[in-house]
Amino acid sequence: MSTDDAAAVNFSELVNKNKQTLDRLRDFPHLLLHRRDGEDLVLTTAARAEQDRTVVSAATRMLAAIAQREPGRMELLLDILPDAFPWVRFLPDPDVHAFAVELVDTMRAADSVGNTASVAQALSAWQHTAEAHSDPHLLAVLSRNPEADYGAVPVPEHVT
Repeated sequence: MSTDDAAAVNFSELVNKNKQTLDRLRDFPHLLLHRRDGEDLVLTTAARAEQDRTVVSAATRMLAAIAQREPGRMELLLDILPDAFPWVRFLPDPDVHAFAVELVDTMRAADSVGNTASVAQALSAWQHTAEAHSDPHLLAVLSRNPEADYGAVPVPEHVT
């Protein structure tokens, strides 16, 4: 979310001046609530949230329809991916195709359950893969002995 489509306030302002703070939703579609002891929150109206969900669902269905059309099933999608995600240029060609298929499939599945977290995770994972391919030294290090088991990965600090 950009700062253009949200008003930003401290959470305490919502608690102490709730009516005045909520009135800002007339001028902005979202209200960004900064919290001292936790992750920031976004507040919006139910109608706006439903509009956002409708738009995401429509875009998902359109993307899936483009990808499934015959002839040229995925070619159009493969042609536009670098415009939408410039980092795909670092992926090998087979990975670009795999990314396109996974993206469409994940978006359709996520839309069916109304939760986009898996789409964000897939995009992040593929972007990190592209970042590894963009650095020849890093790619060489990561490609060395791919069958090796380096043990358990520690839980990141922000997850605990």
